[in-house]
Amino acid sequence: MAVAALKPKPSLATYHATVLVTRLEEWCVEASSAAEARELFDAGAGHRCHLGECVHVEVETVEAG
Repeated sequence: MAVAALKPKPSLATYHATVLVTRLEEWCVEASSAAEARELFDAGAGHRCHLGECVHVEVETVEAG
């Protein structure tokens, strides 16, 4: 036990990463039909109702800080 206490601890460094994250989000829009809703969504209308779960993460780069 005493020998383990004498071992030097490795020095730690901070690393930063550029990460590409894909997630599903639920968006809402008021419309009178599904076709109208699709047109509105395609035009950028609506608002995010709920954040979704992360479905993919890809680390692009890692750099020492």
